[in-house]
Amino acid sequence: MDYPDKMTPAQRAAAKAKGEPADRVACNPNIGNGMARIAGYKISQFNDDPEALADAIIKTYRRFGADGARIFTDLFLVSEAMGAKVRKPEDNTADLEEPAINDMSEFDKLKVIDPYTQGRIPVHLRAIEIVRDEIASEVGVTASVVGPFTNAFFLIGVEKMTKMLLKDPESVHKLCEISLQSCIALTDAVLEKGVGVTISEPLSSCTVVSPKHFREFSAPYLKRLIDHIKARTGKLVIHICGITDPIWDDLVEMGVDVLSIDNVADMEKCAETVGDKMVIAGNVDPSAIMYAGSREDVRKATIKCAKQGLKAKKGFMIMSGCSLPVEVPIENIDAMMDTAREMGWPVTEEKLDYLLSFDKYKD
Repeated sequence: MDYPDKMTPAQRAAAKAKGEPADRVACNPNIGNGMARIAGYKISQFNDDPEALADAIIKTYRRFGADGARIFTDLFLVSEAMGAKVRKPEDNTADLEEPAINDMSEFDKLKVIDPYTQGRIPVHLRAIEIVRDEIASEVGVTASVVGPFTNAFFLIGVEKMTKMLLKDPESVHKLCEISLQSCIALTDAVLEKGVGVTISEPLSSCTVVSPKHFREFSAPYLKRLIDHIKARTGKLVIHICGITDPIWDDLVEMGVDVLSIDNVADMEKCAETVGDKMVIAGNVDPSAIMYAGSREDVRKATIKCAKQGLKAKKGFMIMSGCSLPVEVPIENIDAMMDTAREMGWPVTEEKLDYLLSFDKYKD
């Protein structure tokens, strides 16, 4: 391994599970498509070259030693396979160009995906195999599956779906059901490769929909996806962007094991409220701190994040509040990882207060 740790992430996790000494607190900067900058690729190469995608993930892991390696490029793999058009810039993250259907009169055009033949999914499945074979003995390898509610928005368009929540709830449920079946198809294909699954469900955020609409339209399908995953594998990790505190208890009841929260969420409140029931991951600001801040800004924010996360009795992991912007300075990613090493293990409030009492970086 290239990074300056005494243990691999797998060794670290095993030691902590047994109550044995470990070298440092768990930390995953959530680098995202910034891996292209680390490994010397253009992001568009990840659309059709599984070797490039896998190589970028492997090189990024070996460069920083993060506690997790995730195969993920964007949120549109499933919706694209169901007929949506996706804009794919040469060197930036893909985005939705057109939904799969224009209105519910075209619903019958939607079909449950075949993950082995449709869209970019086969590229990701092959990349998973390469990453698994190369580094799964050292670090937990996962693939991200978009949540059924979020994917349903991409099938008919965000604006139309938002109106339908109020005016046509029956159609919303129809879209969520077929979306769920496609999410399950992708999940099964990923699990068949012998790696884990994380769920990305950004449009379930209370910044986007009310808690009432979350419980009516998202929760039933998300719970079924969670049950499907947990019946086949171990811990379930989910990330939801934005404000989520009104639905934290809902996520506990669904069986979420690790909740990754956005930087706008209150880490300390989350740790105190549900940290005795699930691990909390987060939530250093990916833009104001990781992208625009100095190395010392990153260091201080990482330590403060850990200080808040300490209140989670089930445990915590340091992460950014969402995937990092592509152009985040590499030295700031180094600063986050080095701060985790500076904290060591076990982490105590006294140690963190001491680390906050002085500056390490002078730039």
